[in-house]
Amino acid sequence: MSRDRLLLTFCAIAVAFAAVDTYVVVLALPDMMAGVGIPIDELQRAAPIVSGFLLGYVAMLPLIGRIADLRGQVPVLAMSLVLFSIGSLVTAVSYDLPSMVAGRFLQGVGGGGLVPATMSLVAALYPVERRGLPLGLVSAVQEFGSVLGPLFGALVLSFTSWRGIFAINLAGGVLLVLVVGALARGSVVEVRAPASLETPAGDAPHRVSRLAALAPRPAAAVTALLLAITLTAGVITFLEPASIQRDLTWGQLFIPYVDGGSRWVTPIGLVTIGSFVAFLVCCWFLPRPLVDLRGWFRHLLDADLLGAGLLAAALGGIVLAFATADPEVAVFSPQGPWFLVGSGIAVILLLVHLRRADDPIVPRGALRATPAWGALVVSFLVGWALIAALVDIPLFARTTTQPDSQLGAALVLLRFLAALPFGAIVGGWLLRRLNAGVLTAIGMAAAGVSFLAMAQWDATSLDGFGSNVPLVIGGFGFGLALAPVNAAILANTDDDSHGLASALVVVARMIGMLVGISALTTIGLRRLYATQAADPSLGIRELGIVQEHAVFVGAAVAAFAAAVLALILFARAGTREVDTAEVLRTAG
Repeated sequence: MSRDRLLLTFCAIAVAFAAVDTYVVVLALPDMMAGVGIPIDELQRAAPIVSGFLLGYVAMLPLIGRIADLRGQVPVLAMSLVLFSIGSLVTAVSYDLPSMVAGRFLQGVGGGGLVPATMSLVAALYPVERRGLPLGLVSAVQEFGSVLGPLFGALVLSFTSWRGIFAINLAGGVLLVLVVGALARGSVVEVRAPASLETPAGDAPHRVSRLAALAPRPAAAVTALLLAITLTAGVITFLEPASIQRDLTWGQLFIPYVDGGSRWVTPIGLVTIGSFVAFLVCCWFLPRPLVDLRGWFRHLLDADLLGAGLLAAALGGIVLAFATADPEVAVFSPQGPWFLVGSGIAVILLLVHLRRADDPIVPRGALRATPAWGALVVSFLVGWALIAALVDIPLFARTTTQPDSQLGAALVLLRFLAALPFGAIVGGWLLRRLNAGVLTAIGMAAAGVSFLAMAQWDATSLDGFGSNVPLVIGGFGFGLALAPVNAAILANTDDDSHGLASALVVVARMIGMLVGISALTTIGLRRLYATQAADPSLGIRELGIVQEHAVFVGAAVAAFAAAVLALILFARAGTREVDTAEVLRTAG
């Protein structure tokens, strides 16, 4: 089992690596805007760079989670890392906004896909009563990326451009693909194929995979060559090296066939497109290529592509409505009502589809248990409260003691986040002794109390040692609650739905974060304007403190609501029960 745990460790590292990328644009966004020709005073035009990533991360998660249930966790982890790496490459070499948004979208799809697959892997490797600690660790590293992202961006920008951030992402993604692939060979999870992939009677899956691995693979070499040509030509297409452009012969490769056409209609651009199409064709028709697209297409169909599309449309509408909002004007963007109407229509169509489809993306009865759907409600509220800490603690620091230091403000938040993984470890350990509802309630109540304490901070509070107390208690409380929420839904869903269930928990938390930050910021600003109208003599610092106090109080309400609902909904979560069949499979 040491090999499987090492595999899980590197999967958790991949989750942390992708989580860092979620927040890496915080400091790099102005330079990225300049790189694609957007002036710094037109920040609203850069919104798709952020919302594109979130759209890929949230909207595609349920489909990826369902495919993990059908195909297996390791192949989905590997493909997610591949998509993340390709997205990093496209972003690194992008020269216009559509290319950058496309790259960020692919990064979101790949980074988001790592989470449900890793959670499902935990369920495959550990029995019910032993999942708490690994689930807590995976959740902790995911949230820790929120502070490492800006720090990583600042570090890289100190010695190179923003493109270097995504070049490092590409290198890290490729390295993780190789490591995960190597560790998966001989892993227990490798031979646990889902029912849809079972081999004929008498053929052991591990025997078939080992014999197949010895067979010659000319198709793999051909597809690898085509992929290398695609990547090389793609880099040249985007970067347009000046030395080659000025050459009388090679420079013709960069002349568009259409006047005013984009780089894609140049000879080198068409080589990129043609080699990529050839790569896809070979992966579809040749035996044992580098990537077996035939298997993936079959699982896309088996995962209910129509249902996944409707669910993605519903989630995408919510993401676009809130991620592009200006909180000073409204809770969601001017186009938000239309996005939400479209999301509502998609939900209605999805409900009709789920009733009629033979094998829908959300299997009938998958969330029938109260702790299962309750985990989604609690996760939504956890996200609503957590985003206030991640965003408004640094904002409070910038308003008061760190007005000129982004790094100093991030280090204040680090006190909160340093306690989060420790709380996750303790929460995972206590999950074998306490009910998931009680443990979640304790954690979220602690978070709520810490927010109320933060709402009492003044302009000099962060200079004193006492400010560390609510920061540490809050981080510890959130960490304490992460594992029980994930454990509750995994313990109350079938084994063949763990990937989907894990995806839905993450989606619920991300939607909670989007809605929460928009609503809380709007509430805080309205409190600011009301205070300013009542006392025009107040300065910017005093008004900023008033705004943050309102946000912290709102976050405390969400945290206490999560605590109460967890006690009610997780009363019979069964996270301490021993699943004998699971234990036997794990031991095997």
